[in-house]
Amino acid sequence: MSRSEHPWAEALPLLYNHLWACLTQGVNDRHGPARHPTLATVSEKGEPQARTIVLREADPHAATLATYTDIHSDKIAALRANPVAGLHIWDAKQKLQVRIEANVTLLSGDEVSARWQRIPEHARTAYSSGPAPGEPIADSLAYTKTPAQRAFAVLWLEVQTIEALHLGQQHRRAVFKRADGWAGQWLVP
Repeated sequence: MSRSEHPWAEALPLLYNHLWACLTQGVNDRHGPARHPTLATVSEKGEPQARTIVLREADPHAATLATYTDIHSDKIAALRANPVAGLHIWDAKQKLQVRIEANVTLLSGDEVSARWQRIPEHARTAYSSGPAPGEPIADSLAYTKTPAQRAFAVLWLEVQTIEALHLGQQHRRAVFKRADGWAGQWLVP
């Protein structure tokens, strides 16, 4: 068996730990590939919806992730109807694709006030009492956004599965599931 250019891809425990290290790096490093994953949800009408988000928290021990959103965004209605989501991350440098399935809980109000306090003043306009994201407007800048803590929400993702596809010299694919204690299983790439 030839050695991989990425040793972490050769054993399930190493790969699992590497995936969480990448997620944690995404929280702490603005340039990390996991900083801006794609979040996929299912709309109330059953249609797929995908958007880029900012990963804000990653806890490998609890297998949870968090991102912030405006309570008025379309994804809130989608998640209230179908409280599950997928995340997709592509790391070109490592030739690594990560797909995550998670149950999602919406946190808002008093339970997110400590997080709200940590958001810099200039960034709070993303959570606004103004028009809801996606509302039609007459001109590209015909809106005003006033920061409002009541518009701030946290999407708490309880990870159920993490699947990795490494496209090195020898392709490797594995899945890790909460249901089996994250033991891991190799898959055909």
